[in-house]
Amino acid sequence: MKKYKLTESEEKFAELIWKNEPIGSGDLVKLCEKEMNWKKSTTYTVLKKLCEKGIFQNENPVVSSLITKDAYYAKQSIYFVEDTFGGSLPKFLTAFMGGRKLSKHQAEELKKLIDEHKEV
Repeated sequence: MKKYKLTESEEKFAELIWKNEPIGSGDLVKLCEKEMNWKKSTTYTVLKKLCEKGIFQNENPVVSSLITKDAYYAKQSIYFVEDTFGGSLPKFLTAFMGGRKLSKHQAEELKKLIDEHKEV
């Protein structure tokens, strides 16, 4: 997937697809009309754009994802840390913590995660 940030409306649209996939494109049009007050043309325009970006596919006319919601947001998190903190996870965590304390359980979970992912 290319580096791509969804707009607020694209994100809401993507959430509808992820929640309901696989979904017929006609059913998606009806859902978008109900949930987002979109016309058929708007739904198909945005769907085409996100298909071109490699996030979804529309085949036989069934819409499904090419990447999962979790994978998309994981990539966005990586881009955020790279763009905002120069790729430094410690700088990100310091800013994220903002002086807060971790519970003993949270600290243990982080230690375990670090051990599982550190280079040897």
